Amino acid sequence: MSYLSFTIDGLWSSCGEERIIVFTTNHKDRLDQALLRPGRMDLHLHMSYCTFSGFKTLAYNYLQIKEHPLFTEIEELINYKEATPAEVAGELMKSDDTEVSLQGLIEFLQSK
Repeated sequence: MSYLSFTIDGLWSSCGEERIIVFTTNHKDRLDQALLRPGRMDLHLHMSYCTFSGFKTLAYNYLQIKEHPLFTEIEELINYKEATPAEVAGELMKSDDTEVSLQGLIEFLQSK
């Protein structure tokens, strides 16, 4: 822990300009509070599971669609299944065919 703090502090003191350092963890509660204090970690972002709104953005980005008859079923599934945006995007990228991609996402969500 002290080595990590020392390293982080050394990065800040050795640079003439500001730096952005990104830390990720699945267990913020297990980190020493000294790492989380202002000055070391000034911004904390919670990356949640994919919402229906997030899914619609991904569907537009990957499939160029804003609406589809399967969206209703996907909305019902995504509201109670936990899937990350990366998992949803991965399913949407498996095929260039919209039907195949959306059906694959439905099957993926049902299996969770």
